[in-house]
Amino acid sequence: MIQRIQSVWLLLASACAFLSLKLPYYSGTNILTNQFKLLSGSSTYPLLILTVIIGVLALFIIFTFKNRVAQLRLCVLGIVLEALLIFLYYREISSSFSSGNYALTSLLHSGIILFFVLAARAINKDEKMVKESDRLR
Repeated sequence: MIQRIQSVWLLLASACAFLSLKLPYYSGTNILTNQFKLLSGSSTYPLLILTVIIGVLALFIIFTFKNRVAQLRLCVLGIVLEALLIFLYYREISSSFSSGNYALTSLLHSGIILFFVLAARAINKDEKMVKESDRLR
């Protein structure tokens, strides 16, 4: 069951989450020190913890393939956590930076949401297929 397409989407979501730990989300001038600063997933503890949780959650969902309902709920949880992470990035940018630019690698977070949504769709499709085959018996 690990060869299902949602496993690929979840693996990609996990890879994007772990890549965002090292790659910058935002770069600009710090308000307090007037120095150039990069903001990434490992810049502050809340960002680090939530990013690691999202990456590990995506890997964990792959191995819960026997319970598709739980997989679907965990995918929704992953989407909510990623939305919370993007909000934390926004709050950190608003409070710490006077000027700057979003890095191209900030699209990784949009990719994480996209991959969780694609995985949820594939899980839902599998669940419908199993229900239909049970009904035919």
